[in-house]
Amino acid sequence: MPLKSAKTNWRDVVLVCRKCQRKLDGEGFGPDGDRPLKKALRKTLKAGKGRKAGVVVMETDCFDVCPKNAVVAARAGRPHAPLLVVPRGAAMDEVRAALDLDIDRPAPPMRLVGGG
Repeated sequence: MPLKSAKTNWRDVVLVCRKCQRKLDGEGFGPDGDRPLKKALRKTLKAGKGRKAGVVVMETDCFDVCPKNAVVAARAGRPHAPLLVVPRGAAMDEVRAALDLDIDRPAPPMRLVGGG
C-alpha cells in the first residue's frame, strides 16, 4: 500500500501531558477552574478539533517531568524550547504568552520535506 498524505489547516500543535491532567482530576484551569488544561487552552486559542483546526491541542504520553499540582505542555513546532509547567489555576493568557502562541499572527508558509 503506498503512503498517502492528508491536508490540514494546522498552524501549530500544542502537546499536553495526559498523565498530569489525570492527576488533577481533569480540573484546575479556565475561568472557573473546572476544565482540564487541554480544554481551557482550546477555548482560549479558539482552536478546534481535527484537520480543519488552525491550532490543535493534543494529549500525549508522559514527558517524565511529573510536577505536583501542574500540567506539562509543549509546542510541537519548537522542539528545542523548554517544556512549560503550568500550575493549577494559571491564567490562560499567561499560558498562551509563555507558549508564544499568537493566533492573530499569520501562519508561516508551509514547506514540504522530502522528494515528491
